[in-house]
Amino acid sequence: MSSIYNKVTGLFLSDEGNPPMTALAKQLYLFYRDGFRTMVVGRTLWKIIAIKLFIIFAVLKLFFFPNYLDNNFNTEHDRAGHVLENLTRSQSTR
Repeated sequence: MSSIYNKVTGLFLSDEGNPPMTALAKQLYLFYRDGFRTMVVGRTLWKIIAIKLFIIFAVLKLFFFPNYLDNNFNTEHDRAGHVLENLTRSQSTR
């Protein structure tokens, strides 16, 4: 296997030893790889998105979504019974 790496395009000139990849999958991979590699403003935007997701899923969960089952039931059997009862209850008894 003799592959030559082109630093300008980021591609190998010969991919004899690599497993075959469909043309569409390869084009998508190269599109995203090159796009993320050349991002300048995008990196900052991705960092902002990551921070916002952390705030949404970690911080807000602590304040707005208390663990109801742990606080109100002592055993796994009691918790499971409560969940089963609420999931299987008919619409008229709610």
